[in-house]
Amino acid sequence: MKSITSILAILALAATVNAAEGAKKPEAGKKKGPPNPEQMMKTLDKDGNGSISKEEFLASPGAKKDAAKAEERFGKMDKNKDGSLSKEEITPKPKKTK
Repeated sequence: MKSITSILAILALAATVNAAEGAKKPEAGKKKGPPNPEQMMKTLDKDGNGSISKEEFLASPGAKKDAAKAEERFGKMDKNKDGSLSKEEITPKPKKTK
């Protein structure tokens, strides 16, 4: 009888821990906010030259979903129109308050 009680107690504890860990995970499909510029640079700058070329940008998984939209976004982000994105160009600007 003691062993059955011990097993049930362990199972209850395991279920509680599992439920707590599940609550920490973000909901599927929810956006996490704007991408981190450092992470974006690390992920997309395949040749390691410190900038993201248009080809590198368009090869990303997000750009492959809608190439036309990605090209438009790249054009808006490339402020100096040099054909590549610097870390400064991918860093979101703070919103101005009134």
